[in-house]
This record gives sequence, C-alpha cells and structure tokens, in this order.
Amino acid sequence: MEDHLNESALRYHRAKPAGKIAVVATKPMTNQRDLAMAYSPGVAAACEAIVRNPATASELTARGNLVAVITNGTAVLGLGNIGPLAGKPVMEGKAALFKKFAGIDVFDLEINEEDPKRFVEIVASLEPTFGGINLEDIRAPACFEIEAQLRQRLKIPVFHDDQHGTAIVVAAAVLNGLELVNKSLSTIRVTASGAGAAAIACLNLLVELGVPRENVVVSDLSGILHPERQDLSPEQRFFVTSRPVTTMAEAMAGADLFLGLSGPRAITPEMVQSMAENPLVFALANPTPEIFPVEIKKVRPDAIIATGRSDYPNQVNNVLCFPYLFRGALDVGASCINMAMKRACVTAIADLAKILPPETVSIAYAGENLQFGADYLIPKPFDPRLIVEVASATAQAAMDSGVASHPIAHMEGYRQHLTEFVFRSGQIMRPIFERAKRQPRQRVALAQAEEKRVLRAAQQMVAENICTPVLVGRGEVIFKQMEKLGLEMRLGEDFELVDPSQDSRFETLRQEYHLIMERKGVTPETARRELLNSTTTVAALLTRRGDADAMLCGAVGRIRDHLRIIRDVIGRAPGVKYFSALSGVIIDQGTFFISDTNVIADPTAHQLAEMTIRAARQIRRFGLEPKAALLSSSSFGSYRAPHTTKMREALALIHEQAPELEAEGEMRADAALSEEIRQSIFPNSRLKGRANLLIMPNLDAANISCDMLLMLGNGVRIGPILLGPALPAHVLPPTVTTHGLVNMAAFAAVQAQEMAKERGEVHP
Repeated sequence: MEDHLNESALRYHRAKPAGKIAVVATKPMTNQRDLAMAYSPGVAAACEAIVRNPATASELTARGNLVAVITNGTAVLGLGNIGPLAGKPVMEGKAALFKKFAGIDVFDLEINEEDPKRFVEIVASLEPTFGGINLEDIRAPACFEIEAQLRQRLKIPVFHDDQHGTAIVVAAAVLNGLELVNKSLSTIRVTASGAGAAAIACLNLLVELGVPRENVVVSDLSGILHPERQDLSPEQRFFVTSRPVTTMAEAMAGADLFLGLSGPRAITPEMVQSMAENPLVFALANPTPEIFPVEIKKVRPDAIIATGRSDYPNQVNNVLCFPYLFRGALDVGASCINMAMKRACVTAIADLAKILPPETVSIAYAGENLQFGADYLIPKPFDPRLIVEVASATAQAAMDSGVASHPIAHMEGYRQHLTEFVFRSGQIMRPIFERAKRQPRQRVALAQAEEKRVLRAAQQMVAENICTPVLVGRGEVIFKQMEKLGLEMRLGEDFELVDPSQDSRFETLRQEYHLIMERKGVTPETARRELLNSTTTVAALLTRRGDADAMLCGAVGRIRDHLRIIRDVIGRAPGVKYFSALSGVIIDQGTFFISDTNVIADPTAHQLAEMTIRAARQIRRFGLEPKAALLSSSSFGSYRAPHTTKMREALALIHEQAPELEAEGEMRADAALSEEIRQSIFPNSRLKGRANLLIMPNLDAANISCDMLLMLGNGVRIGPILLGPALPAHVLPPTVTTHGLVNMAAFAAVQAQEMAKERGEVHP
C-alpha cells in the first residue's frame, strides 16, 4: 500500500503542469492598450509613484500579498538535510497551503547555502520583492541566528514557522488545558523532551506568557541541559537548570506539563505516572509520539493529552496559525511579527475552542465531542472561523503595538471580508472527506469497475480510508487491470468484488430484479441478461438489498440509461416527485452550484421549485448558505416568453414552500453574479450578495454552463449529485476523472452515514 501511495504521490506531482503552484496574471491583457498599461509605457507611472512614496508598492504591485517561503533544505520534515532542491516539493506544498487557507501568494525559494551569514545576506537582499518571509526547514541552531539577524535588518515580517507556529498552537492548548485543571502558568513545573528549534520556541513563549524559567527542565539526546554542558547554543543555555536532576525520570517526577518535541518512545508510562495531579502530556513527535495516548491513560486517567497526529484528540497543527497570522500581518502592512501579535494569536486560537463550532465542523467530526474540554483544547484544522478570528486578532495587535503601516479603519468590515474568503476558497469538500473517514467501512458499489479510472479511484478510496469499494464487474478483467496499473488492494480486506457471473447471490438478484420489472415487460431470461450485461443494475440491486450502502455509476454509457435503472430499482425518496441533478463547480472566484444538469430536459415551474428547494438543502450540508438565482434571458420582467414566465412562477412557489430561502428571479446571469448590476435594475431584490445556486431554465443551459465554467475557469467538479433517490445513488458523466470519482465516493459515504443514523442504525 505504501508503494502505491508513493507512486500516486509521484503521479500527482508529475501531472502537467508539474509541481503544485503557478504564476498567473491578475489583470486583463487582451488588447494593445492592456499591454501598454501592464508594461511600457503605462508601467512607468506606477514606478514613479513608488519612487515618490515607497509605501504605495503595496497598492500598485503584488508585494503586499506576497510571501517568500525560504529554505536551505537542512531540516526537511522528517527527512533531514536533503538539500534545497529535494526540499522544493515541501516548499511548494507550504506555498499551496498559504494560498488555499488564506489567499496569500507565495514564491518558494530554495537557497543553496548553509552558512548562516551568507544565507542572511541572500535573503535580506530580497526584501523589495516580498511583504513577508516564512523561513522553513532550517536546522538548529543556525535557524536562531538567521531569524534574529533578518528580523533586525528587515522591515517586513520574518517568521520561522517551525519555531513560532508550533509555539503559538502549543501555548493555546496549554492555556486551555491549565484552565480545565485549575492551574496557573506561574506555578506549574514543565519538563521538555527535545531542545531543537520548535521546543526552544515553545518554551520561550510559555516563559513569556508567565511560566518561571526556573520551573523548566529540558532534556535532549545528550541528557539534561545543565550548566556543565559545553555543547549548548545560547538559546539552549537559557534553559539550563540548577535543579539536582540528572535523568528524564527525575525531571518528570512532579511535573505539571510534559512537552515532547523529540522522538519516539522518549518517555515511559512510569515517568508519566510520577507526574503531578491532572498532568498535561503533550507528546508531539510525529508520526510516533514520545508515548502513545493509550499508554498514558492506563497509568494516568486524569491526564490531558495532545499529540501531533490527526487520529487523536487535540492535534497540534501549525496550520491553525501560520496562514492566518500572515494574513493579518500583511493586511495592515506590519513591519514585523512581534510578541504582541503572537500573544494575540494564542488567545484567539484558545478562545475559539470555547465557542461551539459551526455545522461544517460538526458534520466533519460527527461522533466527536466538540465542546470545550479535555478532548477539545484547540479548534480543528479546517474550522472556517480561524481565518476570521486569528487574522483579525493579529491585525489588531499589530495596530495596537504600533507596527502597522496602513491600519484597518473598520474592523467589522475586515472580518466580513475574511468570512467571504472562506466561501470563495473551494474548501467545501474537506469536511465531507473528514466525515467519511470517521466511519470508513461504508460500502460504495462502483459500477463499470473494469475501467482504469474507477480502479485507480478505488485504490485512492482505500488509501485515504474513505470507504470500502465494492467493485462490480468481471473478476478476471478487474484483476488483470489492477496488475497492469500496479494497484495493491487486497480482496476481502480493502475491497469487495461482485462478479455477476460468479457471485453466489446471482439467482437471488435475478429474481428480485424480475419481481421489480415484471410488469414492465422484463421476463426472467431478460432479467438474467440484464444482470450479466449491466453493472449499474447489479450495483443498484446491491444498494437496494443493503449489500452496499451507496452506489456510483456512469463512467461508461449514457446518463439517461443509468438514471432509468436507479429510478426502477432504487426509486424515489418519500415526498419526492422528480429526480434532479445538482453540479458544483469550484473555481478561483468561488464555488457555484448549477441545476439541473442531467435529468429534466425542460422543467416546469413546479419541477423548478422542487429542485431549487432540494438543492438548497444539499448546499447547506457543505456549510454554505444558499443564495438562489432563477436564470433566464430576462431580468425581472424585461422580456415575456414561456421560458421566462415559468421562472417567475417557480419563484412564487419557492417563496410559498420555503420562505426562509434567499431566492430571486427571473434574472440574467450577470445580475445573479453582480449585486451592483442587480441593484441598478432591481434595488428591491431579496437576494443579497452574489448567487451561489444557479437554477437554469432547461437542461441544455445547465449542462453547457457547467462545462464552460469547468473548462474556462480551470474548475473542479462536485457531482453531479442526484437529488431524490431513496438511497445514495449518483450518476456521473462519462468524462468523470479519478478525482471526481473519489470526491463523490466520499459524498455518497457521508449520505449513507446520515441515512443510517436516521434509521437508528449504529455503526462501529
């Protein structure tokens, strides 16, 4: 499985264009005038303005939203000193996180220089290019010297995330943990395993927040940091202890907080047992912690535990901090990241854990207690509130401490701007994936499983622990394809196989299908041939019988044929009159849902109303508030024709049946996507802001619009989501990609979880 994961990762990085980031133009360059503005002669005006006032560089160039992620490759992840070139994939990944989580542009710079002084000279010379610098994967103790010198020389934020990002998140968790056990920073005793960059930064911040330095004992591979040690850096020497302790076991006795940033198995259960009452045990080494939580709980059930892993509560993850800290710092033009800003981040993260999370987080972590307590010290990594709270707290602290070059005048407006970014960033599938992984044994039947795309997707479903694929097709063909593709799924452990011609259930399935279809002209022999020739029919029967929890089909064949099978075998949910299909498109400008892209060719007003209301309910599952626009060639009565009149009638039905839904129409697409245009022609519109649910007058318009958005916007598709079946069943287009199949498998698995919960079923 690991070999396949490695191969999948290489294929992911190698796909054209290679790597994970690119540079794109942000202004139009479609004619000679645009080119003259972008370059010569128009660009001279911008240059001269910056000469007169250097501060205008942030207004006239990308500098104010541009961060450098810089490394020399001397301490890359768990790989060590692999050099700057080999470290580039990691830096590109960090760049992608900055963009995805906070909308910050990044140039990754891999510098072939290990001498700290020369490295500093190179980086310092780049100051005119960037609004901030994120140092990454530079070994200690050189990282201390490099950061200190750059902070002193440069007038832009310099931040070593390995140090301070970790420290901020650790400090937030410590503050909340101490609050739960009614202890104070000023009185606790701290024992740390590890004396590298992250550990020293964490300890420095805790001391800054109130922990007495004399209450800290630190150990590294060479033992306790004591005054006689000659191998310590100045940063490490700050934490030498005069206490008469010579071993880790002695240092742990009576400690209130264990902070582990070292390596596997650094402490024992006996050491934890000797700690003070209600200890905090932060075993943050990853992937193997200093001690596993189950071992801690055996000897100290009163302990509060944090790790660096996502499969345990209280994961200490830098992504809670660094994108949002830089967002706030850049937005006020901060000249540095000072202690006041770091303190503000700590407080914002800690306080956020005390407020009930939004529905998106609750859905993703269904079954977990997300109320402030021992298992919920800090927010989850994709809590959409992080950017709002952490970035605004950072910006406010920068302004209050006098390091902001252009303060924000209206903080509430700024917070609203940050909120809107969350829903433009295309992160809406993340909660779905997280929820699917919570109960990964959901069985998703995959029709057309002989297809390479389907098999690759199945392997990814297994690797990401999303679901158990049920492959429907000829076993001999499937196994040959798997061998050709180098897939490593294990039959019976990772996936199930249903070969209709060999399966012991064939006769039962045939009889059931015949009973369903005998009044539609299907004879017993026709039913037999149908099951041998249609994997979609078999997948639908498996789902109907409960031998699968959900199904996907459509990789081969006509959409309408697959829809007919689902209608006949699975049927409609109670109260549903019509199937419809909802497709999502994620592009840089945001996430948009379009209906109906696959089912009803020319919907009536009643059908339009039903599909709109059902689509809105579905969109809320993604954590978005639906804003529906019924589209037409007419805007608010400007043109009267049957296709515009039905949109008007549908709107009236929607307001009658779902008055809480923010919906408006009929309107042209430009009015739906631009509040300014809409206000100019219809200022009393019920719709505020930009629509995210676009209801089309017919299938052609929906399908064409969806495909155009995908191609022209370099978009990612969600769906199509089939609305209305009695069980989770979705028909994907023949052009569906492996990525699209995996997305929909996660979605179908979550649907199956929800339906099981509604039926009162409990899954392990």
